[in-house]
Parts: sequence; structure tokens; C-alpha cells
Amino acid sequence: MKFEKKSLKFLEKYLNTASPTGFEHKGQEIWMDYISPYVDKIEVDHYGTCYGIINPEAEFKVVIEAHADEISWYVNYITDDGLIYVIRNGGSDQMIAPSKVVHIHGEKGIVKGVFGWPAIHTRSANQNEPTPKIENIFIDCGAVSKKEVEDLGIYVGCMITYPDEFFEMNDRYFVCRALDNRIGGFMIAEVARLLKENKKTIPFGLYITNSVQEEVGLYGADMIADTIKPNIAIVTDVTHDTTTPMIEKKKEGDQKCGAGPVVFFAPSIHHTIRELIIDTAKTKKIPFQRAAASRATGTDTDAFAHSNGGVPSALISLPLRYMHTTVEMVSKEDVGNVIKLIYETLLKIQPEMKLKYH
Repeated sequence: MKFEKKSLKFLEKYLNTASPTGFEHKGQEIWMDYISPYVDKIEVDHYGTCYGIINPEAEFKVVIEAHADEISWYVNYITDDGLIYVIRNGGSDQMIAPSKVVHIHGEKGIVKGVFGWPAIHTRSANQNEPTPKIENIFIDCGAVSKKEVEDLGIYVGCMITYPDEFFEMNDRYFVCRALDNRIGGFMIAEVARLLKENKKTIPFGLYITNSVQEEVGLYGADMIADTIKPNIAIVTDVTHDTTTPMIEKKKEGDQKCGAGPVVFFAPSIHHTIRELIIDTAKTKKIPFQRAAASRATGTDTDAFAHSNGGVPSALISLPLRYMHTTVEMVSKEDVGNVIKLIYETLLKIQPEMKLKYH
């Protein structure tokens, strides 16, 4: 799939805009502005989950969903010497923190800082050499006292993000922090664009939903599922490319970038919706992979599936390398195929289709 210039421009702007859990509003504004020409109505809930609706008067409702938030850090403690200690906001990885530049979102604007780390010359060469932990990673913003930090507008509770920006690599990959999962927001927005530009008519209400707070417990999806009360939910998120070093396929499965969307099997996945997706992939010759999840998928699929007495839900994942780092990578070809698979699946959904197990 060849991406439109306007689509890539949106993707770059969207990814480069910080959207940490609980503070997603700036990214959501960009997302809503992009999808507005392709939907009939846009809504925002109290916590910032946004959704565009096609056919808002229809009784039968289908959700396609991604989550908008990225992992980050909170300022947790400021020392008398002006150093900053942190706690996680989502699954932030302390192992990659040392030597990273950060943006501290203070009350007076963004302040640059760095995660410091002792030089190799000063560390023990034996087994007691320190490793990064939440207790010992710290941010240096150039201040020499707590008062000086506070004078910069930095207080406990300020959000900290990485500034690493979007680029394309070898004309094969998109690379950026926060592809988990703003690439999902991009993909569902592209589905809305294609439906509009191809003048497709669908016999149901379609809710293109960009949820908040997935990284801390699927909370945004949990709330919005109760608001929309959909009949069907198709969720897209990222999953691990397990072909990179130090990943055990016997534990994590066998998925890789470039081999197509990943269709999941799990208790929360509804058989009828999953088989519709697989049948669509086969019919339209869209490459796909299969993966299994024990107990829960760990994605917003679980929140939708377990809401409102049970909503038939399915998960289409995008293989991704180096999750929860600042160099997350996804295959451009896979991105196009996830968009195509969701789009083509929607064209097969009918309100009268049988959803109950028998």
C-alpha cells in the first residue's frame, strides 16, 4: 500500500507530539483534526478518549479502536542538590534511560534534561557493577538546588517524555518512540479516510475510537465501551516481533515484521469476528500471522470484550520491534496491510450476522 503524502505528514506530526498517559490531549487534537473530514460526528469523553462516528443514528454499532497514550515518567522526588528521581507512568523501561535526553513538561513549558549515569571509568568491573533501576536512575536538568528546579517550573507530578522523533529507515520501516500505539490511531484514521474517499456505504454506525490510558490498565477503553455500547469491537495494537535477539519464541510466539498483520486467539476473542477477519484476509490475499494469548491479550480488546455483558471483539496486531524503547520499528508494508484488513473486514459486516455461539 502506498501512503498518501497527507497521511504521512499527519503520521509524522502525530508521532512527534508527546501524548503520555493522562496527558493525551495534544495528540488527540491532531488526530481529531485529521479524521474530521471523514466522519459525520466527533465526540470526546471526560478523560480524553476521542471517537469519530460514521452513521451516528444507526442502532447497530461497530467500533474500530486503538489507544493514544505513550509511556512516560513522573517527577517523584527532587533532591536538595537539584537532581530528579522518577516513577513510571506505564511500562517505561529503566534499562534504556541512562544517557537519554528528556523533556520535562513543567508549569512554565518544556525543560530539557538528561538521565545521568556514572562514567564507565568509575564503575566496578566485577559483579557488583550497577545496573539501571528505578531507585538509581535520575534526571539532571542543570540545576544545583531544589529551589532552582522549582524556579524552572518543575514540581512533583510533572510529566517526562522522550523527544525522539519519527523517521523512515531503509524505505522499509517506520521508526519512532510511541509507535505503541499511535500507529494504531493512524491506521484506524486511514480506514475512515478510505471509506470516505472510496464512497463506501456501510449498514451500521462505525465508531473510530482512539482511547486513552491503555498503558496503565485499559482504563480509557473500559470507560468508552460503556459509553458507546457497541455490538462489535475490532481492536488494533502492536505485538512483539520475536525474530530479534534475546527473545524466546517458545514463550513469546513466532511473529515478525513484514509477514503481515497478526490475528490473535484468546478467551476474549470472539470466534465469529476472528473467523470473519481470517476469511477476509484469505479472500483478499492479505498476508497474516496467528498468535495466541493465555488468559488475556493485555490490550483494549479485553476491556471491550468484557463490557456491557460481553461484546464480540477481536484483535488485529501489528508486529513491532523494540517495544517500549525510543526506537520502536514497524514494517510499512504491515501497516498498509492492517489498514486494508480492517477496511475489507468492515465491508463484510452486516447487522443481521449471527454472533451468538451455538
